[in-house]
Amino acid sequence: MIKAVQKDDAFLTDLRGVGEGRARLDIWWLGQSGFLLHWNGKNILLDPYLSDSLTLKYQGTAKPHIRMCERVVDPAKLQFMHYVTSSHVHTDHLDPDTLAPLFANNPGLKLILPLAHLREGMKRSGCSGERMGGLDAGQTFAEDEISFTAVPAAHETLQVDEEGHHLFLGYIVRAGPWTLYHSGDTVLYPGMAELLKPYAPDVSFLPINGTDPSRGVSGNMNAREAVWLAKNIDSKLTIPCHFHLFEFNTVEPDEFIETAQKEQVPIRVMQVGERLSLQL
Repeated sequence: MIKAVQKDDAFLTDLRGVGEGRARLDIWWLGQSGFLLHWNGKNILLDPYLSDSLTLKYQGTAKPHIRMCERVVDPAKLQFMHYVTSSHVHTDHLDPDTLAPLFANNPGLKLILPLAHLREGMKRSGCSGERMGGLDAGQTFAEDEISFTAVPAAHETLQVDEEGHHLFLGYIVRAGPWTLYHSGDTVLYPGMAELLKPYAPDVSFLPINGTDPSRGVSGNMNAREAVWLAKNIDSKLTIPCHFHLFEFNTVEPDEFIETAQKEQVPIRVMQVGERLSLQL
């Protein structure tokens, strides 16, 4: 079991102790594609998976979801959360056992998710549509100095529902002067770099576990593709994700590190529960 750098009370103490200011951004990796952002007193959760719901669901099946790393924190203990995103409906990105306690303990929390999955978001969170921010590609939810702009993601392919709404999204997150890109689960698709390059994100969060039919894994960039995208969208810093959670669906970050060094792409490989503090 991979130990979290900090978890439970130590994690919460670290979260409560961070400084304020528009020029400061704090980032914690929660595992898989989950991150917690703190900016100027606001807390933003990106695709958090903070339960063992999938391990329990697939126990005893042909594809057991054996957890590799410790859970960072009980979602019921996360208070003062303002926004949480879901890039698509898969449980490691829209987890009822994470969302329900988050919404129960954060009365002002809002869920940003694909418009195509609005009803499922309400069901899994146990909340009404008033606390949902449903988006389709090209649309923006903005409040105070924080905004989320939806961009297409191709979890193997670009897909839409019967009404033409995208089933998989990434998000451009703006928090004051900071611009971040959370890709969700996606492979590269034509025009992707051209679409994202004008945002020139300060930080990008990209999956690196790739597509491997022998493991039953599909729908994400591999290490080389993630580095290529980071370089071609002028990402100032790129943080890899979607590895070290489940044994059947992981890679080591070595190839990502080696490729990024060769291409001179700035990266930071985080450990689960670790905080990264950035300053403009």
